[in-house]
Amino acid sequence: MNLVYLLTGSNLGDRIENLTKAAQLINEKAGKLVTHSNFYQTSPWGPLDQPDYINQALLIETMLSPSSLMELLLAIEEKMGRVRTLKYGPRIIDIDILFFGSEVIDTPLVKVPHPAVQNRRFALIPLAEIAASYLDPTTGKTISQLLTACQDQGTVLQLN
Repeated sequence: MNLVYLLTGSNLGDRIENLTKAAQLINEKAGKLVTHSNFYQTSPWGPLDQPDYINQALLIETMLSPSSLMELLLAIEEKMGRVRTLKYGPRIIDIDILFFGSEVIDTPLVKVPHPAVQNRRFALIPLAEIAASYLDPTTGKTISQLLTACQDQGTVLQLN
């Protein structure tokens, strides 16, 4: 069984409903949803002239390989209506693999740990809520340590 940390995000439509539906589909198709963070409203990354995001970190148990999981997550995004046009642009749903166990993978389809996780408070804060002591296999630092060192100044507000 593989333990995998994901980050979901949405800034179009009913953002919380989009994340809830994505978590449900992941639980049904990819593997057991073990736990999740609260929802966080976050400022956009990249083009700033777009709505704020809602993000949530998920921990799943899956029997899928990294590439099979990525293909499934891309299919869920497509099923939910995601259209890829502008890099870092608005999206109904975004699902990223942040960590896949302690594996380090660099293929055209899958890059884990996520190459920018250490630079993004919108990923680290929800992740720290559910995995503060998890060790990044590339740096050997905990999520809490990565968050403390993160230079990103984007707004990340926990929603109730």
